[in-house]
Amino acid sequence: MRALVVEDEPHIRELVALHLGLEGLQVTPAADGEEAIRLSNQEAFDIVVLDLMLPKIDGVTVCRAIRRQDVNGDVPILMLTARREESDKVVGLESGADDYLTKPFGVRELVARVRALLRRPRAPKTGDTSTAPAVAAGPIRVDPARRQVHVAGRPVDLTPHEFDVLYLLAASPGIVFTRDMLLERVWTNDIHVTERSVDTLIKRLRQKIEVEPGSPELILTVWGTGYKFSDE
Repeated sequence: MRALVVEDEPHIRELVALHLGLEGLQVTPAADGEEAIRLSNQEAFDIVVLDLMLPKIDGVTVCRAIRRQDVNGDVPILMLTARREESDKVVGLESGADDYLTKPFGVRELVARVRALLRRPRAPKTGDTSTAPAVAAGPIRVDPARRQVHVAGRPVDLTPHEFDVLYLLAASPGIVFTRDMLLERVWTNDIHVTERSVDTLIKRLRQKIEVEPGSPELILTVWGTGYKFSDE
């Protein structure tokens, strides 16, 4: 398995590379965002460890660029941040990262997070077959066979988890899914993902498919419970 480690501080980059190497991963290092995007466009990786603060191109921009790629669009991304503010963590998750780790971090926690991300099933790539039927709900069409989403005929790019949550909700309009249900069905047994992660993903998803994300008409909040797709 292969890991891309993007970190501008040499001692942290070497530390991460060392311990991922001990886990059996082949590590490719990158010292800035520009190099990270170049490498991720050229080679397929099984996981990306990405620092938030990088020279040339910042980690958020790199994360978004990777999510738009054909080669690594569904790769698990663990974002590292030196800041403890909640807003920085939310920005990382909203850019498409799957998890985050705040510096300074312990090596055991880093390895545990990486292992958890590697255990997640990778989403099927475009062109893979699927037995699940396409769903049309309101202006949205979700095609699991092609991993494609169209809103009012316009294609929309989603991360693998965004796609899975949207398909789950749109396939059962009016049915309320609790946050725990979404965690169990989309993130399976990943112990590092919380209910807040669900809320963050829903917010990100609304920004991509709703006309007015602040006043959603498709993905509705059921206060105190969870979310549902509109059945009107």
